[in-house]
Amino acid sequence: MSTLRAWLSPTRPAEPAEFTDPAERKAIGIELIVVFAVTLGMSGLQSLISLLDALLQPTPLAQQQVAINQPQAGLGLLDMLAQLVNVLRLVSWGALGAFLLWRGGMALWRIGLDRTRPGGDALRGAGLAALIGIPGLGLYLLAHALGLSLTVQPSTLTDAWWRAPVLALAAFGNAFAEEVLVVGYVLTRLRQLGWGENRSLWLAAVLRGSYHLYQGFGGFVGNVVMGLVYGRIWQRTNRLVPLIVGHALIDVVAFVGYSALRGHVGWLP
Repeated sequence: MSTLRAWLSPTRPAEPAEFTDPAERKAIGIELIVVFAVTLGMSGLQSLISLLDALLQPTPLAQQQVAINQPQAGLGLLDMLAQLVNVLRLVSWGALGAFLLWRGGMALWRIGLDRTRPGGDALRGAGLAALIGIPGLGLYLLAHALGLSLTVQPSTLTDAWWRAPVLALAAFGNAFAEEVLVVGYVLTRLRQLGWGENRSLWLAAVLRGSYHLYQGFGGFVGNVVMGLVYGRIWQRTNRLVPLIVGHALIDVVAFVGYSALRGHVGWLP
C-alpha cells in the first residue's frame, strides 16, 4: 500500500531546491513561456487549429488523412536533406532545454541524461515501448473506428534507399525533443518553482497531448496517458534515457513498420 501511495502521490525530492528569490522565479517563468513558444507549445497551438479545421469539414474525421512524415521537396535528395533538417530542428529543441538546465547549474546526470547505464536503460526503454506502444495502437484503432481520430499515416515518403534510416532518425529526433523538454526540462523547472509532483505531471501530460491534437481526440488522449506514465516514471527514477529509448522505439516501429505494411494488411487504416 505504501508503494502504491508513493507512485500515486510522490513527495517532492530535496533536489533541485525551490527558488525563493522573486526575480529568479519570474525569470524561470518567462524562460518556460519563451521556450515553449518557439518549440512544442507552438506545435500545440498549430495542432489545435488543425483539429478545429478538420472538425469543420463536411467529411467525418475518420475519412480525413494526416501524415506525420511527408515529402518536403520534389527531388529525392532534396527531400532527404529537408527531412534531416527537420531532425536537426527537433534535436536542437531538446538540446535547448538541456542547455538551459546545465547553464543554470543543473548537472545533466541529475535528470538522468547520461550514458552511465546503457544496458539497463536500453532494457527499460524496450519495456516502456511495449507498455505504451501496444495499447496505444489499440487505442488509435478504437478511436478511428468510433470516428474520433483522423486516419494517421506515419509516413508518406517515397520508397527510396534513404527512407528507413531517415525515418529512424526522425523517431530519435521526436523522442529526444519531447522527453528532454516535456519531462526533464519542464518538470525540473516546475520543481524549482515549488509546484507539486501531481500538478506538474498533469501539466506536462496535457502539453504532450496538445501537440498531437492534429491526429484527433484519440491522439490527444493516448499521448496524455503516455505523458502521465512517462512523467511519473521519471519523477520516481530520475532516469531520462529509458524514456527516450522507449519513445524512439515506438516511433521507429510506427514509421518504418507502416511504410512496410501499407497496402499489404487490411486492418491498418
